[in-house]
Amino acid sequence: MPLKQQIFAIIVSLLVFVLTIDMVRKKRLREEYSLLWLITSVSMFILVIKYDWLVALTHLIGAGLPTSTLFLGSIIFLILLAVQFSIKISKLSDQLKDLVQDNALMRHEFEKLKKERGE
Repeated sequence: MPLKQQIFAIIVSLLVFVLTIDMVRKKRLREEYSLLWLITSVSMFILVIKYDWLVALTHLIGAGLPTSTLFLGSIIFLILLAVQFSIKISKLSDQLKDLVQDNALMRHEFEKLKKERGE
């Protein structure tokens, strides 16, 4: 890998790592979401430093070029991100359903109490 590309990739991976830590520290990103970003930035850093590992991985999966391997890694990252958000949305939908049901039950009890009091 040319030196300029290597330096750029190292800077990007370190920047993603530091920004992720900073956002978690400032409570702008939850820890559960940060794990995927941290793993990705560390993996990118390692593959830039150990370029021969990237070449070996490229040969292992049968890709033509190391850039194809990185592209595949990017697609896998996006799929994992989509799955993570789908899981979170499912949990939030269930919580919302439970809250709406609780609210309806409390409203029913409230209306029942109002009728008993004659209001």
